[in-house]
Amino acid sequence: MPLPAESPEIFPAPHSSNLANGVRVVSVDQEQAPVVCLDFWCAAGSRTETAEESGIAHFLEHMVFKGSGQLAAGEFDRRIEALGGSSNAATGFDDVHYHVLIPPEAAHEALDLLLDLVLDPRLHADDFGMEKQVVLEELAQSEDQPEEVAFQRLLALACPGHPYGRPILGDRQALLDHDPQRMAQFHRRRYRAENCSLAMAGAVGALELERHVAASALVTLPAANDLIEDPGGAPFPSLHLQSGRHDLRLPRLEAARLLMVWEFPAAADLDAIAGADLLTTLLAEGKRSRLVQRLREDLRIVESIDLDLNVLEAGSLAMLEAVFEAEQADQVEAEIAKVLRELADQLPTEQELERARRLVSNGYRFGLESASSVAGLTGHQGLWGRLTPLNHPLELLAGWSVERLKEQMLPRLDPDLACRLLVLPA
Repeated sequence: MPLPAESPEIFPAPHSSNLANGVRVVSVDQEQAPVVCLDFWCAAGSRTETAEESGIAHFLEHMVFKGSGQLAAGEFDRRIEALGGSSNAATGFDDVHYHVLIPPEAAHEALDLLLDLVLDPRLHADDFGMEKQVVLEELAQSEDQPEEVAFQRLLALACPGHPYGRPILGDRQALLDHDPQRMAQFHRRRYRAENCSLAMAGAVGALELERHVAASALVTLPAANDLIEDPGGAPFPSLHLQSGRHDLRLPRLEAARLLMVWEFPAAADLDAIAGADLLTTLLAEGKRSRLVQRLREDLRIVESIDLDLNVLEAGSLAMLEAVFEAEQADQVEAEIAKVLRELADQLPTEQELERARRLVSNGYRFGLESASSVAGLTGHQGLWGRLTPLNHPLELLAGWSVERLKEQMLPRLDPDLACRLLVLPA
């Protein structure tokens, strides 16, 4: 007797629309969610900065919370907390986003507060000076952490001349030179309609939030043809990773590290990203993964080994970090290269592939249980013009076979194509 077919997974469907000025608005109704997440995205990450604007995207993220034309410094946080909510923000290479978690009954008020804060930051000179010191201290702390110094050096070596090779926190001298006028100019250039999206997820079905958005400050955001030329908005250079081997010695480094990075397809290639995710998981997620099994469980020559995929718009980066005692450096480097080269002859088994597929798929499913994760996912997709059904990544994962991985993904992890940085205690 044949087994019954599995019922197809049912996910809430994202609803997308564009305001007249081009802002993309996405909503996902999760009826059982106890909260609503409002997530504003803007293509204003560090790669959109000119040379003199180094660090200004992240600095602006700080300044946004210092008040707006209608909100005093600290008032936004106080009012959101009084409504029972919380807020946060993050700046990356490609984009920045600001999100609020709020009870459904307070969503309309929270949305107005969020948009006022993000679209009309006041950039008061006194607040600017104080927050500049906060950002400079954040940079100093980063420069005082050997692991972070090594990571930044790797990116600089791998991506010379590319925005991904520069720290998001910026250059110290450029930060010292920033003033409110320069920041306001950056905000006017980048925070415009075609560069923005708004996602709303959670128990939004009965709230008519889309109607509220259509009458909000978001509709007044200028479009491209209303603004000056954007020198930071020129087509971004394609990523061409520079391979090679380098050494670095750092004081106060507790254990040696080998860092390796490879170039992978850009974020827009959703199918390739699914394959890359499977491959990195197969190699370094869990005790039974190839690299962890060999170097940590069998040979016991590393404390840890990780391989993560950083999905980026100009080209993604697969980054490996192995931590070990300095005297093991040569053996660790040789064994990593051996495992990666063996992949071509000792292909992943179907069991290994299914294990990786299960890990990636389950991680994605768990994320869909959270309103904040769904808003983050769909807001990011809406920003970059590739909104898909929520089950689409699972369908892409199902389409990858061992043979496809061999042909399309394994060659990308050739050790000779990597930029390698051996970091030893000074």
